[in-house]
Amino acid sequence: MLKYLDHMDAVFSALADPSRRSMIDRLSRGPASVSELAAPLEMSFPAVVQHLAVLEASGIVRTKKVGRVRSCTLEPGILSSAEEWLEQRRTTWQKRLDRLGAFLDDTNPPPLPKKDQSND
Repeated sequence: MLKYLDHMDAVFSALADPSRRSMIDRLSRGPASVSELAAPLEMSFPAVVQHLAVLEASGIVRTKKVGRVRSCTLEPGILSSAEEWLEQRRTTWQKRLDRLGAFLDDTNPPPLPKKDQSND
């Protein structure tokens, strides 16, 4: 379990950066070279490579070098595990909030009927 949590830490840490999320967004449409990923980003090529290293270490992205071109692909299973983790927490909190709402409904007295003002 601890190893799973360490891995999830790496995934969420990788997702925390907007530049890396931009790369993931691009890769969700299909494989891309490092140069293609770097093109829309306003940073140096070495910085892009560092961001890719974080994504690769987290398991979100896989790279493969063919000749002089390094191609990157998305590993959707890793993002699915992060989505599952979030969904489990959302479900837990939704159940708790539903129970709280039911408790409040049961403990709050119904509103008193308004007095008819025309008889005064």
